[in-house]
Amino acid sequence: MESISRISSVLETARDLTLDAAQSAGAVRSLNPRPPRELPFLQVKKLLDSRNDREILDGLRKVISMMYRSKPCLPYFSSVVKNVASPNIEIKKLVYIYLLHYAESEPDLALLSINTIQKSLSDQNPQVRAMALRVMSGIRVPVISQIVSLAIKKGCGDMSPHVRKAAALAIPKCYRLDPNTLPQLVDYLTLLLGDKQYYVIGSAVTAFLEVCPERVDLIHKHYRSLVRKLVDMDEWGQLATLRLVPVYARKCFPKRTKTVNKSKAKGFYEDEASGDDKDDDMAREEVEFLDPDLELFLKACKSLLQSRNSAVIVSVVRCYLDLATPEYIDSAVGPLVALLRTPQDIQQVALYNIVAVCLVRPQPFVRYANHFLVHASDSSDVARLKFELWTLIFPHCESHIRDMILSELEHFTRAPDPELVQESVRAIGQCAQHDSQASARCLRLLLNQVSSQDGNLAAESLTVIRHLIQQNPQAHTTTVIRLAQNLDTTPNPDARATIIWLVGEFAGVDSEHDIAPDVLRILTKGFADESEPAKLQIVLLAAKVYLHHLNRTKERDPQPRPAPSPPPSSDEWPGGGATSPRHDSPSLPGPHPPEPEDHPIPKIWSHILLLVRYDTSYDLRDRTRTYRALLSDPKSTQLASLLLLAPKPAPHAPSPSEHRKALPLGSSSLVLGTKVGSGGLELPDWVKEGEEPDPSVRDEAAGREGGRGVVPSAGSERPAGEALDEAVREERGREKGKGKAVVEKSLEDWLGEVEEEGGEEEDEGESEEGSAGTETEEEEESEYEEVTDSEEENGEEGEKRGLVAG
Repeated sequence: MESISRISSVLETARDLTLDAAQSAGAVRSLNPRPPRELPFLQVKKLLDSRNDREILDGLRKVISMMYRSKPCLPYFSSVVKNVASPNIEIKKLVYIYLLHYAESEPDLALLSINTIQKSLSDQNPQVRAMALRVMSGIRVPVISQIVSLAIKKGCGDMSPHVRKAAALAIPKCYRLDPNTLPQLVDYLTLLLGDKQYYVIGSAVTAFLEVCPERVDLIHKHYRSLVRKLVDMDEWGQLATLRLVPVYARKCFPKRTKTVNKSKAKGFYEDEASGDDKDDDMAREEVEFLDPDLELFLKACKSLLQSRNSAVIVSVVRCYLDLATPEYIDSAVGPLVALLRTPQDIQQVALYNIVAVCLVRPQPFVRYANHFLVHASDSSDVARLKFELWTLIFPHCESHIRDMILSELEHFTRAPDPELVQESVRAIGQCAQHDSQASARCLRLLLNQVSSQDGNLAAESLTVIRHLIQQNPQAHTTTVIRLAQNLDTTPNPDARATIIWLVGEFAGVDSEHDIAPDVLRILTKGFADESEPAKLQIVLLAAKVYLHHLNRTKERDPQPRPAPSPPPSSDEWPGGGATSPRHDSPSLPGPHPPEPEDHPIPKIWSHILLLVRYDTSYDLRDRTRTYRALLSDPKSTQLASLLLLAPKPAPHAPSPSEHRKALPLGSSSLVLGTKVGSGGLELPDWVKEGEEPDPSVRDEAAGREGGRGVVPSAGSERPAGEALDEAVREERGREKGKGKAVVEKSLEDWLGEVEEEGGEEEDEGESEEGSAGTETEEEEESEYEEVTDSEEENGEEGEKRGLVAG
């Protein structure tokens, strides 16, 4: 019979292996797999109710497959849940997955399986215990919150680190289920944060951040243990710890500075003075120095810069930005730039973080300028970010790197993508603003784009040129003349408006090369055909030219002369036709009688006023009335000069990502450009010096772990003499508590007691051992001679020698 049972079991095993192999081979051969064929409800239920584990497993796979394809699987609930007591671990896993998905929909039936799950908490297999704890905490039924809390307590004391990790991950679920269990959960967290296994601590920190992130007092005695185990944690635990420690550091480590001497260049000879002696007191500077515990964390983070996870690298850089000195930031630049070798989606997010760091400290990125070259496969967003990086490091680069950057930007001004062309032109303008030495070459590059057939490119180039000219108008007189010559070949309305504004703005800078009246005369002929932006600038140009004429006339002739005004027409004055005086006639003082004027500028001004009177633009007519009111009376030229000829400040266009500097590194807010969500833990300000916790609160865990081979941190050691003195003082205190009189003993008293004890031992040795007394006496004499030598150093040679002789 035994042989028959063995044969049947072997055949069953062979059948199972054959079926598994057939399924695997079929899955490999099928290039276009079909969706699994759905079985009828009764057939699936029959599989679930079977006594054969293989059929039950097959039925559960069918149910889970339908569940993830959003098929209704609630009718199978009772048939699935009754298999929770199966000893087969594969069946348990599938049942637990089903329970987690549908327990909230059927809480009554889910509660029937709680007893079985509780029994699994005592299973011999740690994987089963961890899975049972995970499932029990995932059943979102508030009634079982206390049962879950007790299960977590049991899991915290489990021998397996997998179960303790599951207990740590169950703490936030229990808190969301019932916030009233917070005091119990805090106790569990305190226990798990002190766990020896790095496998557990990462999950405990994650639970801490979700349950009680403000309780930094729980971290004090575990701080150094967390830092030492940071390297061994998994990526999720490292990310959680890198979020927690900056907040803890800001609350517990004040920002300190110290004054040090500046390093001076020494002379060739040592006795040669390197500078004046009077400046010795001034050659001092304040530098920031870090707390030893904070520096312990920052050094532990350096190894994380080699992580395979890009999020860990970015988190380390964020910690360095928030906590560390510039030296640490410089060491993190290389690993951060290495993220550009990642896939395209990660590369774009990495570039946002690189730009944010470069805004704070651009110098370390200069050596990586070649890594920011734009490739053909790069998207427009990636190219824009690389252009911005070039503009940020441009002032700190050497001449050959600057030439390379400008050549690349010039190449992309001829790109087929209009957005890329505009970004390259803006980048050239940014480079010119940051470095005055390269502004001449940048201006030449931009002037070549003014005559481009692409109107957007020409308009963008002129906008950048206007910014550059405003920075130094005296040096760009010929540039304005060259731009005015391009008016005939520039069809873009914005570009024409920019050129006209530049001509009028710098009309009075150089009176010998003033081309504004001639440009105005030419533009007046085609005024009716211009676009509205160009008309607005032509009217402004006419007002400025006429104002300059009035100022020059006033200098030559101190008697003011009235300005010419066009004769009233039936369309503007009262009694006229189409135009109402309420909208079209300015409120002016009494009209001055026109006087003959031979100069052409007043005539051009009068002609412009007449042309604008019949224009359809309300804005254009209103502005023209304002200019006419200011210039109608020669006595008001001072006010007109303040309004029209006032010097404009040179515009300084900030970096496009300047508004992202306040956003946290590595967050989605940095990518989107605006703060979204809560953003996790808010980074507090540095604690004021004197208000920080006592550093000794972090020594408790180190002292407790000293016997387990843990190396104490710097600053926690003390000399053995101090420990001995403290022990003596404690002993004296205990004697005082018992009522004994404590007498202060000197060094002579202690030595006297030692000598008396030695004499008693010598007498006993002579009476008991006979012949051995001679040797004992010699040993005692040598001992007393050593004591005598030590006493000679204290000035008591004679007295001690007498004791030895006696």
